[in-house]
Amino acid sequence: DSMMHAFTTLGLGGFSTHDESYAYWNSPRIEAVAIVFMLIAAINFATHFLAWHRRSLRPYRVDPEAKLFLGVVAASVLGVAAYLWWTNVYPDYGVALRYAAFNVVSIATTTGYASTDFNQWPIFAPLWMLFLCSFASCSGSTGSGMKMIRAQILFKQIFRELLRIIHPHVYNPVKLAGRPVENNVVFAVLAYVFV
Repeated sequence: DSMMHAFTTLGLGGFSTHDESYAYWNSPRIEAVAIVFMLIAAINFATHFLAWHRRSLRPYRVDPEAKLFLGVVAASVLGVAAYLWWTNVYPDYGVALRYAAFNVVSIATTTGYASTDFNQWPIFAPLWMLFLCSFASCSGSTGSGMKMIRAQILFKQIFRELLRIIHPHVYNPVKLAGRPVENNVVFAVLAYVFV
């Protein structure tokens, strides 16, 4: 069991040897370990290599994609937990946080594990998790979806176009990590997202 789940947690495959997935063990400790490795697997492996090679956490702090990924997932976990507690799905915020953390991270990283039947949750939570799985994983990771970097470029392009409507002659390049992104890259991202 442990070897099978270790391989599929890092590979973001979600294959389980039990029909109940992680609910089979009903263990917050096992779920916490899985959350850590699902998050690791959803971050760009080049960033992991740089952190390992330099023996520093600085590559994670300067990678705009990893920072946004971790921020969006953390905010989503806290938001879904608060929503589940507020709608009385779980009477205690700690229990709601436990189930929200595992299931939101699992679906956002496209791992596919479950520790409870989240289809019984109020519709906002599963829909938000579905929304996250379409873009949350980082490029160069084992997760699927359109990747966080493309979502960042798309979001910045939206604001650039809104600014251009107000100020037609403004020069406002899309920037990532303080560096401008060339227009052909922005247009390629737009085409990819559209397709």
